[in-house]
Amino acid sequence: PDAQSAGYWAAAADHVLALARCGRCDRFTHPPGVVCPHCLSTDPAFTFVPVDGRGTVRSWTVVRDSFLPGFAADVPFVLVDVELDVQADLRLVGRLVDGPEASLHQGDRVVTVFDDLVPGVAVPAFALEAAS
Repeated sequence: PDAQSAGYWAAAADHVLALARCGRCDRFTHPPGVVCPHCLSTDPAFTFVPVDGRGTVRSWTVVRDSFLPGFAADVPFVLVDVELDVQADLRLVGRLVDGPEASLHQGDRVVTVFDDLVPGVAVPAFALEAAS
C-alpha cells in the first residue's frame, strides 16, 4: 500500500471491496491516481467506499507458466477481467478461485471473494456466482 491505495488495502484486509470515489464527480476509479480519469480534477479528494463486488466476466486467461518464482506453486490459475455492476466500465482483474477447470464463459456472473495471503493482507479475487 501507498498513500493513494491504503484505503483499498485496509478494506481488503477486512474482506471488503472498497473503491476510490472522486469527491468532485462522484465516479469510481481503480486504481486511484493523482488525477480523476473521469472529470480530470487534479484534486479528486478520493474516498474509499465499500461496493458490492458483483460483476460480469469480460474476458480471461489461464496462466500456465510462472515467470516469478513466488507464483510457481500457483500455476495454472485463471485471471478474469470483470466489469463491476456498481459502474459501467469499472473493471478489475483478479484470480478466479473456481480454478482452471471451471466452465467459464463471457458474460458469466461473479462475486468478489478474498485470498488471505498472510495475516492482515488479503487480495480481492472472484468466484462464479453459482459457486459462491
